[in-house]
Amino acid sequence: MPKIIATKEDWIKLGYRQFSDKGISGIVIESMAKKLKVNKSSFYWHFSTKKAFIQSIINFWEIESTSKIISLVRNNVNPRSRFEKLIELSFLKDNEMDFFFYLKKYARSNKSIADKIEELDKQRIDFTADTLCQLGYPKSEARVKSNIFYKYLIGYHEMIRYKKQNSNYVTQVKSELSHFIKF
Repeated sequence: MPKIIATKEDWIKLGYRQFSDKGISGIVIESMAKKLKVNKSSFYWHFSTKKAFIQSIINFWEIESTSKIISLVRNNVNPRSRFEKLIELSFLKDNEMDFFFYLKKYARSNKSIADKIEELDKQRIDFTADTLCQLGYPKSEARVKSNIFYKYLIGYHEMIRYKKQNSNYVTQVKSELSHFIKF
């Protein structure tokens, strides 16, 4: 028997998981309604279109993967602690990077999403560069190192994408990063 209510958040979280697993092909309203044990009409109670739904999923991802991390990192007073927290949170394996890879693929046919990804990439790189400046790096050097850090982050996640993450990943990542960023 279908559930009477599925919240907007229920739909968004399921959409995020589906997109992380299968990309845009995972966003099938009828099958998602079955997973939520609701009627398909529940979806249209919260979202006018599939496009609006996808935008809500992207907004959720932005908050979870960028805004919350930046906020948690800023809570650390000491620049070194701040950078170490950034490493710990950014390199933790989760579905976020699969979502990111699928979103980049989807963005090839959607300029507004491509622009959003570019904006978030810039925000992440700028935040890391600011953090490196607080560690004592000159602005231009911090910018270059921040770009390398971000590319290393994406490559790291691609390398472990289908593997179990080692429990001492923070130590390993810090050791590798220490070859080009002293902290």
